[in-house]
Amino acid sequence: MTVVNRSVLPIRSQEDIVRVRQATRESAVAQGFSLVDQTKLVTAASELARNTLDYGGGGEVEITRLSEPPRRGVRLVFSDKGPGIADIELALKDGFTSGGGLGLGLSGAKRLSNDFSIESKVGEGTQVTIARWR
Repeated sequence: MTVVNRSVLPIRSQEDIVRVRQATRESAVAQGFSLVDQTKLVTAASELARNTLDYGGGGEVEITRLSEPPRRGVRLVFSDKGPGIADIELALKDGFTSGGGLGLGLSGAKRLSNDFSIESKVGEGTQVTIARWR
Protein backbone atom coordinates (compact mmCIF):
# COMPACT_ATOMS: atom_id res chain seq x y z
CA MET A 1 0.00 0.00 0.00
CA THR A 2 1.34 3.40 -0.98
CA VAL A 3 0.59 6.68 0.79
CA VAL A 4 -0.20 9.27 -1.87
CA ASN A 5 -0.86 12.18 0.46
CA ARG A 6 -1.27 12.68 4.22
CA SER A 7 -2.45 15.58 6.36
CA VAL A 8 -3.40 16.11 9.99
CA LEU A 9 -6.11 18.57 11.03
CA PRO A 10 -7.06 19.69 14.54
CA ILE A 11 -10.63 19.24 15.78
CA ARG A 12 -11.21 21.88 18.45
CA SER A 13 -14.23 23.88 17.19
CA GLN A 14 -17.28 23.76 14.91
CA GLU A 15 -15.19 25.50 12.24
CA ASP A 16 -12.69 22.63 12.39
CA ILE A 17 -15.52 20.17 11.65
CA VAL A 18 -16.28 22.16 8.49
CA ARG A 19 -12.58 22.01 7.52
CA VAL A 20 -12.52 18.24 8.09
CA ARG A 21 -15.54 17.85 5.81
CA GLN A 22 -13.88 19.99 3.10
CA ALA A 23 -10.54 18.20 3.31
CA THR A 24 -12.26 14.80 3.22
CA ARG A 25 -14.25 15.78 0.12
CA GLU A 26 -11.08 17.09 -1.58
CA SER A 27 -9.29 13.80 -0.89
CA ALA A 28 -12.24 11.75 -2.17
CA VAL A 29 -12.41 13.83 -5.36
CA ALA A 30 -8.64 13.51 -5.86
CA GLN A 31 -9.00 9.72 -5.57
CA GLY A 32 -11.72 9.66 -8.23
CA PHE A 33 -14.65 8.75 -5.95
CA SER A 34 -18.19 8.97 -7.32
CA LEU A 35 -20.48 11.61 -5.85
CA VAL A 36 -22.26 8.91 -3.82
CA ASP A 37 -18.99 7.61 -2.35
CA GLN A 38 -17.80 11.18 -1.66
CA THR A 39 -21.02 11.85 0.23
CA LYS A 40 -20.76 8.64 2.26
CA LEU A 41 -17.18 9.40 3.30
CA VAL A 42 -17.87 13.07 4.10
CA THR A 43 -20.95 12.12 6.15
CA ALA A 44 -18.96 9.55 8.15
CA ALA A 45 -16.14 12.09 8.65
CA SER A 46 -18.59 14.71 9.85
CA GLU A 47 -20.14 12.33 12.42
CA LEU A 48 -16.76 11.22 13.74
CA ALA A 49 -15.36 14.77 13.87
CA ARG A 50 -18.43 15.86 15.86
CA ASN A 51 -17.97 12.91 18.26
CA THR A 52 -14.29 13.81 18.65
CA LEU A 53 -15.25 17.35 19.62
CA ASP A 54 -18.40 16.66 21.67
CA TYR A 55 -17.41 13.49 23.53
CA GLY A 56 -13.62 13.47 23.30
CA GLY A 57 -13.12 17.13 24.12
CA GLY A 58 -11.35 17.71 20.79
CA GLY A 59 -8.53 15.94 19.05
CA GLU A 60 -7.34 15.50 15.49
CA VAL A 61 -7.89 13.62 12.28
CA GLU A 62 -5.24 12.19 10.00
CA ILE A 63 -6.42 12.05 6.38
CA THR A 64 -4.44 9.74 4.11
CA ARG A 65 -4.91 9.06 0.40
CA LEU A 66 -3.90 5.48 -0.38
CA SER A 67 -3.04 3.55 -3.50
CA GLU A 68 -3.28 -0.22 -3.50
CA PRO A 69 -3.59 -1.03 -7.23
CA PRO A 70 -6.02 -1.46 -8.73
CA ARG A 71 -7.91 0.39 -6.01
CA ARG A 72 -7.53 3.80 -4.41
CA GLY A 73 -8.83 4.91 -1.05
CA VAL A 74 -9.01 7.47 1.71
CA ARG A 75 -8.28 6.55 5.33
CA LEU A 76 -9.32 8.78 8.22
CA VAL A 77 -7.98 8.30 11.75
CA PHE A 78 -9.79 10.30 14.45
CA SER A 79 -7.98 10.53 17.81
CA ASP A 80 -8.83 12.16 21.11
CA LYS A 81 -7.58 12.09 24.70
CA GLY A 82 -11.09 12.18 26.14
CA PRO A 83 -12.82 9.93 28.68
CA GLY A 84 -12.87 6.91 26.36
CA ILE A 85 -15.71 4.47 25.71
CA ALA A 86 -16.41 1.90 28.42
CA ASP A 87 -18.54 -0.43 26.25
CA ILE A 88 -17.65 -0.24 22.55
CA GLU A 89 -20.17 -2.92 21.57
CA LEU A 90 -22.98 -0.91 23.18
CA ALA A 91 -21.70 2.35 21.68
CA LEU A 92 -21.90 0.81 18.19
CA LYS A 93 -25.62 -0.05 18.56
CA ASP A 94 -28.06 2.16 16.65
CA GLY A 95 -29.87 4.45 19.04
CA PHE A 96 -27.28 4.33 21.83
CA THR A 97 -26.16 7.77 22.94
CA SER A 98 -24.29 9.05 25.95
CA GLY A 99 -25.38 12.57 25.03
CA GLY A 100 -28.41 14.15 23.44
CA GLY A 101 -27.90 12.89 19.89
CA LEU A 102 -29.73 10.26 17.86
CA GLY A 103 -27.15 7.58 18.59
CA LEU A 104 -26.26 7.05 14.93
CA GLY A 105 -22.75 8.57 14.84
CA LEU A 106 -20.52 5.53 15.35
CA SER A 107 -22.89 2.95 13.85
CA GLY A 108 -23.66 5.25 10.92
CA ALA A 109 -19.97 5.91 10.25
CA LYS A 110 -19.35 2.16 10.32
CA ARG A 111 -22.09 1.52 7.74
CA LEU A 112 -20.78 4.31 5.47
CA SER A 113 -17.21 2.92 5.46
CA ASN A 114 -15.58 -0.06 3.81
CA ASP A 115 -13.15 -0.49 6.73
CA PHE A 116 -13.88 0.48 10.35
CA SER A 117 -12.02 -0.02 13.61
CA ILE A 118 -12.23 1.54 17.03
CA GLU A 119 -9.87 1.42 20.00
CA SER A 120 -10.69 3.08 23.28
CA LYS A 121 -9.38 3.06 26.83
CA VAL A 122 -11.39 4.59 29.64
CA GLY A 123 -9.57 7.66 30.91
CA GLU A 124 -7.13 7.71 27.99
CA GLY A 125 -9.10 8.39 24.82
CA THR A 126 -10.44 6.92 21.62
CA GLN A 127 -9.16 6.28 18.11
CA VAL A 128 -11.55 5.53 15.25
CA THR A 129 -10.16 4.51 11.86
CA ILE A 130 -12.30 4.36 8.72
CA ALA A 131 -11.47 3.88 5.06
CA ARG A 132 -13.42 3.99 1.83
CA TRP A 133 -12.14 2.43 -1.40
CA ARG A 134 -12.91 2.76 -5.10
